[in-house]
Amino acid sequence: MPTLSIFFGIVIRMWHDDHPPPHIHAEYQGFEALVDIATGEVRDGSLPRKVASIVKEWCLVHQAELQDNWQRAQRFEPLDRIQGADRD
Repeated sequence: MPTLSIFFGIVIRMWHDDHPPPHIHAEYQGFEALVDIATGEVRDGSLPRKVASIVKEWCLVHQAELQDNWQRAQRFEPLDRIQGADRD
C-alpha cells in the first residue's frame, strides 16, 4: 500500500483500486483507522483522539490532493506524496 505522507509518527496510506467512499488508511503506534477524505472522520478502526484530530485537519487541508490521488489509485497509477501536517 503506497505511503502518501508521514508526520508526527502518523503514517498515511492509500490502496490502489480500494472500495468507495474515498478514504485513507492512518496508522499510529499500533492504532489503525480508515478515514473519509471528504470529512476527515474515522469511518472504521480507531485512533487516539488527538491523532484523529490532527488527521482530520490534515485531510481537510489536503482534500484536493487526496481526491486526485484517489482517482489515480482507481486507475492503478502512481500516487503523489503529500506534505505532512508538521510542514503545513
